[in-house]
Amino acid sequence: MEPDTVLVEMSNPQLEQEALDAQLQVKAAEAEYQSLKVKLDSDLMTQKAGAATVNADYAEAQRQAQTDKALYDLGVISGLAAKASAGKAQELVTRNDIEDQRLQINQKAIASQLAVQQAKVDQMRALADLKRKQLQRLKVQAGVAGVLVDLPLQVGQHVLPGAELARIVQPNHLMAELKIPETQARDVQIGEPASVDTHNGVIPGEVSRVDPGVQNGTVTVDVKLTGELPKGARPDLSVDGTIDLERLENVLYVGRPAFGQETSTVSMFKLDPDGKAATRVQVKTGRASVNLIQIESGLHQGDTVILSDMSRWDNTDRVRLE
Repeated sequence: MEPDTVLVEMSNPQLEQEALDAQLQVKAAEAEYQSLKVKLDSDLMTQKAGAATVNADYAEAQRQAQTDKALYDLGVISGLAAKASAGKAQELVTRNDIEDQRLQINQKAIASQLAVQQAKVDQMRALADLKRKQLQRLKVQAGVAGVLVDLPLQVGQHVLPGAELARIVQPNHLMAELKIPETQARDVQIGEPASVDTHNGVIPGEVSRVDPGVQNGTVTVDVKLTGELPKGARPDLSVDGTIDLERLENVLYVGRPAFGQETSTVSMFKLDPDGKAATRVQVKTGRASVNLIQIESGLHQGDTVILSDMSRWDNTDRVRLE
């Protein structure tokens, strides 16, 4: 199965209607943008025509003022007529500057109004794209290359958000999920080595995730498998795992007794050499794992102790074995 393989094709009439409405809203926003642009361009052209007229009048007044000044210098016209021409030219200088400023301001206002309308168009397009993507997701694809192991849906079935639609596994990318007692999970760190027993072979691995929550007194730890999978390895297979929190060299240890706690002093019954009786001894323990505990003092190599619950003989220092 390839990543683009369609597993389930769903329908949602409400979503389809929303997607259609969103497309219509995009077209309406685009039409409004074009209408506004045409109107603003028309107003700008009218203002440019008015500014051009003022500019032509300004140029004509400048030429007339220069001519009248020359005629006044020659004594052809009176000084009053020359001053009138110069005054009109000065007036048109001011009007021409005002028209230029109005034209610049109007051009900036047009850009601002178009930007506002463009933002509406972009908003409608984003909404339409979102609805389109939601429609596309109604065709559920595998997403990864793997093997389909479960497709619980039936034709015509209603599906709630968050429901499992299908299950796909990648046989070469399995991981182990271990349940660790919360009292021992405090020392588990990401990256620590581990081994997973599938009851058909042991696979090395390393801790990849530690669940921050506690359920039923255990913490879920994900172990990434780094070794070759044995035959018969498959999803949901029951496995046993061991995580190496710490490795101690050259230590004395025994199986963990029923009430044995690490770094404490406990009472244990040590068998006599003949194996017919056992005597209570005080034992100082060190580090402990799930089924083993370190002995710091009280026992020696070769000693045999009773690991089962001996609390009923708490008031006895020596017991006879039968």
